Amino acid sequence: MAATAEPVLYQKLKLWEPRMESGGEEDEEEGEEETSESLVIYCRRPQDNPGNKVGGLPGAWARLVAALLLLVVSCSLAVRQLQGRGSLAGSLGSVAPPASRHSHHAGVYHHAAIISPAATCSHLGQQLLVAGGNVVDAGVATALCLVVVHPHTTGLGAMFWGLFHNSSSGNSTALTPGPARPLAPGLGLPTALPALHLLHARFGHLPWPRLLMDPAKLAQEGFLVDTSLSRALAAQGTKRLCPLFCHDDGTPLGLGARATNPKLAAVLRKAASTPDLAGDVLLSLLATDLGLEKPAGPTPTLEPALQLSMPEGILLTTPAPSAGPELLALLKAAPHSSEPSPSPCPLLPQTAGTPVSSILATVDSSGSVLLLTSSLNSSFGSGHLSPSTGVLLSNLVARSATSPWACPLILHGSLDDPEADVVGLVASGTPEVARAMTHALLSHLAGPQMQTQHQYQGQQGPTERPSICSQGTLLQVAAHAEHAHVSSIPGGCCPFQGF
Repeated sequence: MAATAEPVLYQKLKLWEPRMESGGEEDEEEGEEETSESLVIYCRRPQDNPGNKVGGLPGAWARLVAALLLLVVSCSLAVRQLQGRGSLAGSLGSVAPPASRHSHHAGVYHHAAIISPAATCSHLGQQLLVAGGNVVDAGVATALCLVVVHPHTTGLGAMFWGLFHNSSSGNSTALTPGPARPLAPGLGLPTALPALHLLHARFGHLPWPRLLMDPAKLAQEGFLVDTSLSRALAAQGTKRLCPLFCHDDGTPLGLGARATNPKLAAVLRKAASTPDLAGDVLLSLLATDLGLEKPAGPTPTLEPALQLSMPEGILLTTPAPSAGPELLALLKAAPHSSEPSPSPCPLLPQTAGTPVSSILATVDSSGSVLLLTSSLNSSFGSGHLSPSTGVLLSNLVARSATSPWACPLILHGSLDDPEADVVGLVASGTPEVARAMTHALLSHLAGPQMQTQHQYQGQQGPTERPSICSQGTLLQVAAHAEHAHVSSIPGGCCPFQGF
């Protein structure tokens, strides 16, 4: 069932001295917006009248001199006041805000924020938010950036799921990639470009080419290998990944090395110039590489999100074949209290092997949230690198396969109240960690009127044994008290940016 088309109306937020962050883990300090009238100084001349003329009334000269002295003193004081204000404005970017301002803990912003596994991509998303983009623009551009810099977890060959809550309309929409299909034996049909373009075409604000411009530039001019990619390369080896991720001697690129992918850059530029045919162009190139006839394209859809009413609000997630329905069934059956769940690691069906996924989240202070999760299934997917596109293909090929890594979740205080708190959660790791972390957090948040929401300020996540099941990552975003909040488990794993 396709979601009904609807206009997306975002209120233009007034910008106040946005600060560009380098890593997103430092304390963020912002000030309140102030509105003040400009101080206009009128140094008025004395009016000509008979008493002011030379030879007029006795003492005229004395009165004239006194008036001039008074005006000089007044103008001097006014100039000093203006200089003081200028000095104050010039110090707003310093570490200590003026006494009349207020500061926030790290991860709390006045307008909007984004969090992802790569600092470069979080920064790119923030730039689009500052440029007037909405959370969909920022999220899609960040996903395309991760396609370039984290080829071990995502890519144009990956499958994407998404969950978008639109605070303007109150509607929540799920992005689904369609069923997993083989492109060739052991190689999955890529769905990323059509899925991301569909999401942007319905809900985005900035032009589509603007979202691909910076990721294409990164692929063409190069990016630095970060810790996540360097570890994956060391574990994977360089089989079939050279020359993109290898030194001249055949060893894998290490931390801080510069990598490029000019073929991928060309695909992204082509996708920018022909957005409606972007997926077809990629499929044609892949079919030529493999010596196949061009297959039918993927069928991503936008559907109403699944909903579950609970005492603490409305739960929203993605439909089957994602893990969303299983997660809702688990949460519906679980007891809810203000205490952490005593058994947050339920045994649920899972696919063979450990799926590798990529996640990101973005939120604005009005309550709009976008959660995106994607996967090549295994680290570097199938390991098959298309020579003419620079795209790594996934090995997710089974039509009936579930996507245990796909369970983005939104908890909304009340769909009838546009100002109610909104919390977004998205996890990566094994199926157990995704379910365990969301279950533990929801149990922690449960209570009358979601009274614990204010604890998001400055927190890096809940305190309930974050590694209780296995290693994984949970991103949290929230809109509370007209501010945007972001954090992660483990704290510091994922750089965030905002303004």
